[in-house]
Amino acid sequence: MGTVGTAAGAPPRPGLRERKKQRTRDSLVRAALELFATRGYDRTTVDDIAAAVDVSQRTFFRYFASKEEVAFFVPRLAESRVVEAVRKRPPGEAPLEVLRRAVLDSWDDITETVEQLVPLELHLRVYRVIESTPALLAAHLRRATELEEELARIVAEREGLDVDTDPRPRILVAAFGGVVRVAERRWSTGDDFSAAAMRGLLTVCLDHVGPALVGSWRTDPSPDRHRQT
Repeated sequence: MGTVGTAAGAPPRPGLRERKKQRTRDSLVRAALELFATRGYDRTTVDDIAAAVDVSQRTFFRYFASKEEVAFFVPRLAESRVVEAVRKRPPGEAPLEVLRRAVLDSWDDITETVEQLVPLELHLRVYRVIESTPALLAAHLRRATELEEELARIVAEREGLDVDTDPRPRILVAAFGGVVRVAERRWSTGDDFSAAAMRGLLTVCLDHVGPALVGSWRTDPSPDRHRQT
């Protein structure tokens, strides 16, 4: 028999204790991101975050090991959606198209995931904090390398390749990651900080991968179309 109040096939609703823990965790995330966005990462302490939620420092450390971990909590959730989307792409799809479509087609799902925790505008503001804070940017790039390795292994598995003997999956994912970084940098230094602008930049940068690698730059100049989606 199914759990009372739960639709057939749906996961059971978490118990009261788990829901309270989740609310505390989510409150800590929101408070931390708001402080990082308004005060700055380096000027925000763990005590500041805990005080904003009216909990102890000890409670904070039950949920997060450090300020850095809470700063990247939402981006990590978004990354997990991309990894999941890559795994679900149709068999036989070209590897580069797998990565492209996984990111662009799951954009709305990623946005929804973020907004379940924090306002999208706050998430984007903190993204700019990450780009402008050396310690956070270093952590972001370190995680990007780890994510590239994870994606390379998924791509290799899809193609029936050994990632440790065939360099193509790692080369492809490294190139794709570089494209994402170009889009992130252009977005973080531009005038339009919306999610639509970021998606538009990413789309245009991905459109230019092929021409940038094999085309003639003199005869095929790259138009600045980054505001288009």
